[in-house]
Amino acid sequence: MAYLSPDPSFEWRMTASAKTETEQALVRRVARGDVEAFEAIYRRYRLRVARFAARLTRHPDIVEEVVNDTMVVVWQKAGRFRGRSKLSTWILGIAYRITLKRLRESSRRTRAEVELPLEPQSSEADEPEARLSRSQSRERIRQALLRLSPKHRAVIELTFFEELSYREIAEVVGCPHNTVKTRMFHARRHLRQVLEDGASFTPSRRLSDVP
Repeated sequence: MAYLSPDPSFEWRMTASAKTETEQALVRRVARGDVEAFEAIYRRYRLRVARFAARLTRHPDIVEEVVNDTMVVVWQKAGRFRGRSKLSTWILGIAYRITLKRLRESSRRTRAEVELPLEPQSSEADEPEARLSRSQSRERIRQALLRLSPKHRAVIELTFFEELSYREIAEVVGCPHNTVKTRMFHARRHLRQVLEDGASFTPSRRLSDVP
């Protein structure tokens, strides 16, 4: 009997098939205990959940816990996903609630930091003054974001990094649509004041006191 070597394209075809399969079909398979379908969802969303959590807290141990706990919930409660929203909205909502829980449990909550997107690489032709100005601007934005509560920071993250609509954000964070608008209004106003007034700006009240 002739020996048949493994088809090198087999694994690629399986991967391509998993990518083209609808996410709702994957979730239904996960609900039936399909480990392969769960692994496909895990690969798609692990880094996205990690980035989301990292912008709410830069503590690596909390980020890792959020990713792991989120995926455990996805595995255990896939049968509850009804497809009324995007799968990403459902998963980010789970990650959001777990992150807030971890922050409440941590004594370091007031020191939680947010990770900013990487700055585009500057060319060698850039003037030192321009590089310094960009660096100072990024630091001012970072300091402004650090003053936001996790709830307000999450709205910024979901709007500008995840590109979700306000209605989708309301589903993620579990609050009314108008509350999302209110949080975004106060967060934007705070950031604008910091950028206009400089690092010396002190808000009249903490954003954590705002809905």
